[in-house]
Amino acid sequence: MTDLLTTLASGDVNPLTGLVWLIIATGLSVLGGAIGGILLAGEELGYKFAATIGGLFAPAGVIPAMVLGLLLLNFCPKF
Repeated sequence: MTDLLTTLASGDVNPLTGLVWLIIATGLSVLGGAIGGILLAGEELGYKFAATIGGLFAPAGVIPAMVLGLLLLNFCPKF
């Protein structure tokens, strides 16, 4: 566990740290999508339904961008 935390803190991207960053980004995107859904359509759709829809659709945009970013960081470290 200490090695994983050290690797995450140092910014070294390997498959394990990439998976951890992807899980963290997905969780944050679900939270951000739910908040955005509530702010945008909470009154019209109902707060629970808007949060559910926002939480489901937000990772659809974040996961491909996160994977592409991790690949660029891994293969193009000077980028």
